[in-house]
Amino acid sequence: MQLPYEWQIGLRYLRAGRRSGRNSFISFMSLVSIAGVGLGVAALIVVLSIMNGFQRDVGARMVAVLSHIEIYDARGILNDWQATARDAARNPAVQAAAPFVELPGMLLQEGEMKPALLRGILPEQETRVADFMQGKNAAALAALKPGAFQIVLGAELAKALHVKTGDNVVLAIPSQQASLSSAMPQTRRFTVAGTFEVGHFEFDSGMAFVHLQDAEQVLHIDAPVGLRLRIADANQAPLVARELKFSLNGNYLVRDWTQRNATWFAAVQSQKHMMFIILTLIVAVAAFNVVAMLVMSVTDKRADIAILRTLGASPPSIMKIFVVQGLLSGLLGVLAGTVFGVLVAWNLPGIASGIEHVLGVQILDKNIYFITSVPSQLLWSDVGGVVGVAVLLSFLSTLYPSWWATRTNPAEALRYE
Repeated sequence: MQLPYEWQIGLRYLRAGRRSGRNSFISFMSLVSIAGVGLGVAALIVVLSIMNGFQRDVGARMVAVLSHIEIYDARGILNDWQATARDAARNPAVQAAAPFVELPGMLLQEGEMKPALLRGILPEQETRVADFMQGKNAAALAALKPGAFQIVLGAELAKALHVKTGDNVVLAIPSQQASLSSAMPQTRRFTVAGTFEVGHFEFDSGMAFVHLQDAEQVLHIDAPVGLRLRIADANQAPLVARELKFSLNGNYLVRDWTQRNATWFAAVQSQKHMMFIILTLIVAVAAFNVVAMLVMSVTDKRADIAILRTLGASPPSIMKIFVVQGLLSGLLGVLAGTVFGVLVAWNLPGIASGIEHVLGVQILDKNIYFITSVPSQLLWSDVGGVVGVAVLLSFLSTLYPSWWATRTNPAEALRYE
């Protein structure tokens, strides 16, 4: 089937300058508008993929240390954590459980003082729920013995305290009998049994592990304060947590890992939205090139417009011709940018490694970004959103020049032809 004449003329106007060599500047502006839209679309796709990759990789390191789901007894401690674990295991998504105690404190060693979050664990149970319990990390935590008051420090925390295996550190926590007249902290000496590293600076520099019984003795309690659960799919933690709230027998508080890091996830999403808005302005600027190209094209084609009008073409048809010309320029840019952006996003880690090798630099500092390679995760939902916004901006940029073309007076346009 033949295309409507508006589409045929619009396509001819889009190709005419390059094919005939006439009006080469208009042709150049058309190429600039296509390239501008394409680069803007590609930049949006690549940047959003990098942010998705950061969220995925840093989130994976968080999940390696944090619980998928945590269960607390509203009364303060879990007197029978084994029964609670059996109760939770009735949910088919729950794979393992481990008791824990957490207490914030200060670690001191020869004038150095660093805040730390201590977690009391049972090493044999912790290996079932924590992904980071592998290799050297597992060996270090397996060395924890009840009653020995040993501690395993994050690698960066140990470096900051200038301690190594076999050294002593002092834990200071608020006294359980603190009052207005006596607020001296409670202290306990621990022996460093080793270090661990998960690749997340927040945990490596501010977390330590002790045996569960030692933590209970420091807090003067005789049971763990909570239960850590591992489930089949960490992304389903909010759903499973809601199910456990209703299925557990007792007065329990249930919290999933996304709630514990809600501020971080909110900040990442906010940054992603802001980057989308900022980079969309690149596409909007490129759309102004479409406006400029169409304005020059309308000026150049005034005689053609007048002839079409005298042959019976209606103003809406004239407008459609230039909408087709401008929109096709935008669509070509969107298509080229999408293909280029997707290819770069898929191969970004290799591209970044090649740049690092050639220039002899490290793009990401592990101490700042927690990771050393540029991550990338392409989400087709992001690609669809970028394409939709780019097509919409390209369409909107054609409206005014196309409407202006309908204002051409045939008599005035043909007077000097």
